[in-house]
Parts: sequence; C-alpha cells; structure tokens
Amino acid sequence: MVNNVRVWVLIVELLEERFRAEPDKVELLFEKACLLTKLGRMIEARNTYLELLARQPSHVGALNNLGTLLYNTGFRSAARTAYTEAVSRHPSDPMGHVNLANLFLKDGEFELAREHYSTALQLTPNHREAHKGLSYVYAELGNEVEADFHRQLGFQGQSIVEFPYHGAVKPIRLLLLVSAVGGNTPTANFLDDRVFQTFVVFVEFCDSDTPLPPHEFVFNAISDADLAYPALEAAQVILERTSAPVINDPSDVLFTRRVDIAHRFSQVPGVITPRTAVLSRALLQSSDACTALMNQGFEFPILLRRPGFHTGRHFIRVNDALELVSAIDDLKGDDFLVLQYLNSQAADGSFRKYRVMMIQGKLYPLHLAISRDWKVHYFTSEMAAYSGYRAEEAVFLQDMSAVLGGRIMAALKRIQHELKLDYAGIDFGVNEDGDLLLFEVNATMVVNPPEPDERWDYRRQAIDQVFQAVRSMLISTANTNLG
Repeated sequence: MVNNVRVWVLIVELLEERFRAEPDKVELLFEKACLLTKLGRMIEARNTYLELLARQPSHVGALNNLGTLLYNTGFRSAARTAYTEAVSRHPSDPMGHVNLANLFLKDGEFELAREHYSTALQLTPNHREAHKGLSYVYAELGNEVEADFHRQLGFQGQSIVEFPYHGAVKPIRLLLLVSAVGGNTPTANFLDDRVFQTFVVFVEFCDSDTPLPPHEFVFNAISDADLAYPALEAAQVILERTSAPVINDPSDVLFTRRVDIAHRFSQVPGVITPRTAVLSRALLQSSDACTALMNQGFEFPILLRRPGFHTGRHFIRVNDALELVSAIDDLKGDDFLVLQYLNSQAADGSFRKYRVMMIQGKLYPLHLAISRDWKVHYFTSEMAAYSGYRAEEAVFLQDMSAVLGGRIMAALKRIQHELKLDYAGIDFGVNEDGDLLLFEVNATMVVNPPEPDERWDYRRQAIDQVFQAVRSMLISTANTNLG
C-alpha cells in the first residue's frame, strides 16, 4: 500500500499515452480520473471526468464519482446536478439513488432522501448504505422504531470499517470511535487519507469478541452526550482494550450534556448560561405546563429543542403560554430540552453568534455570523448579502482578543480548561453589558472550508489555522505512542 502512490502516478502517465493512441476508449479516462482523485489532484480529476462525460454523457461511474468529488470540494449545487443526472439516466442503479439521498439528507430534505433510499432498497433489498441512510432519516422524522430497524440492518455485522489509505509512506493508524445513532464530530476535513489509515468503529455494534485493528491512537468522535450517551458508555468499554492515547476521552464528553454545561459554567465570571431542563412532552402539553415551568424558574420566552439535533433543526422559540401547545405539536420526540432564552440582539437590531474552536489548549476564531433572526446559523445568516457584516467578521478573525476583550477571553480560557476536551467549540453571543451568553459548547462543532467564492477569501486563513491545529494535534498524539 505504501508504494501505491508511485505506481498510480506511473499508471496515470501510461493511461494518458494509451488514450492519445486510442481516443475512443473512454474507460481509460475513467481509470485516469479515479487515480487522480486518489492522488488528491482534484482539479485534474474533475476536468478528466468532464472530458469523459462530454464524450459519453451517460457514463454512470463518471456521473456518480464526479458528484462525490464536487460535493467534497464545496460545489454542492453542481454535485446535486451530477447525482440527479446519474439517477435520471440510470434509474435501476441503486448507488445513484443512495448518493442523491445522502445529499438530500445532508441538506435537510428528508422526504426526498427517504424516497431515494427506499428506491435503492427496492432495487437491492440488502443495500447497507440505504439502510444506514434510512436510519438517520427516520430519526429526523421522529420514528425511532423504524430508525432502529434500519440501523440494525445497516450496521449489524459491520462494526469496523477500514477506510482506504492513499499515502506514499507508512501510515499513521487511527481508531475512530463513532455512534451509529449519530452525534459524531465531523472529521472528514481533518483526516487526510494520505497520512492516516482510519478504522471506523461503530461502538454499539462492536462486541468484546471483535478484535481491534492495530492503531497508534484513538479519536473518540462521539460528541453529542444528549443524543449518544449510551454510545459514550460503550466507547469507554472499548477503550479498556487499548493503551493507545485518546483524543476526547468519552469520560469527559459524558459531562457535556446541555443541562450539565449550563450548571458547570454558570459561576464562571462574565458568563451567563441559560437555565436548562429536560421535560416530557406529556408535561408540556398538560394543563400544569406553565406552573411546572415557573416552579423550575423559567419565564417566557423559552426555547424548546429536541435533544441531539443541531443547525437549528427541531429548535423553536416560545414567546408565551398561548404558543406552547402548538409549539409542542410542531416538534417530534417524547422529551425536550427547555432553555431560558438569552437575548443577544444588539443596538442595530441584529443578532451575532461567535464561534471559537478549542484545540489542544488553544483558542481559534472560526466565524462570526450576523442575522436579523434570533436563530443565528452561518449558512442561514445574511453574511453573503452584506459586505459590512463580512468586514466585521474579518476584524474578529484577525484580532479576536481585541474584539472580545480581556474579560470574555479569560472566560473562554477558563471554560476550555474546565471542559478538558482536546477538540471542542463554543457558540456564544455578547449582551449589552459585555457578558458572554453561552449558547453551546461541545465537540460536535463542524469546521467547513469556505465555498470557492472570492467573497470568502478573508476567512480562509483563519479556517486553515484551525485545520492545521487539528492535524498537528492528531500527529502529535500519535507520536506519543510511536515514541
């Protein structure tokens, strides 16, 4: 495997020579594009797929592979076009339906995702990836019975998955612990398959008889303690079987449930945490709901969210008692997190949400999202529309300490120290008194590269610093075991 890169480079050169001699053989272009992708030469690979499709527009492998390449390099709408074309031209190919469904799932279009996963299963009833996808779709739709049914069919008997390694030197072997339920740290942008050989372990399905593959270190990616608490307990059992160093020990992640976080950091100077509780649907729909909320110290407006979900999904604000019943009807699930609403609206009428990453004892600014809506997320904010907002974010990314001030920086450092995680992030606002309003702090934070648009050039250095910090942490952790 180590010498494969040199071989692939030679094969690419040979394929180019053969194609010049036999320009009608488009399969040579397909082989070349696949190898270029493995070599990380994405622009060349993309152009080769496009050249192939110009000659043979219906090539199923090229359409699917191009869609994946485009998605992974930030061209989401183009990826959708490629996958849609693959399904349109090859409706009996289950993988095309699964690829398109995966995209719909990531974009929150759950009914479309369910339709295409189901079609894939009609074509191939034992298609594992379709079962896995449906488990996530049904979880989103609040049908845990169906979710568990498909989870069992998708993951049972496949507790450890080895990802391909494409490096030219001896790999650093990584055991990546994840939950089949979800609630995992997004790691795709960190784990370079030319450096790391990754073995993914689905902890709920890994019993004591399953041998662990050889590894230099462990990354516990199970990060949402509200959703995946049982998985974190299972991860602790697995770690008893290895002496390798661990990033984000599950015993520390266990204490990052939102209720725990609100309590742990409520006494940090300069920090305001929301009163937080878990209450049942039955109670919140009863005639005693308002009394129960008042007895626990809540006042309207409050926030209701389904545990374990992010990016604004299953998360609403309830302004008064009259809205409570209809609000509960709009949410799925049996239990809900109730949070006191923390108002971060500034004098200009906008809401600001800062995200700072905490990596191996250091703080890194990731983004500032500004919106007229109280529910601020970068992808739904108005950052793309207003250059003034982007200029304000640029100042934050260039000099976080100057923007936030010493009091908030001290609070962030204390939170990081007490959190005890190697990798985490914090979302927060700032009120008119200069207090940090803590929205969320855990290891679920995603770090995505900016879209290929010059408007986001000012963000690239800050995000690259985060990527570099994570990669350095991974390598240094592995080196402690390698000696």
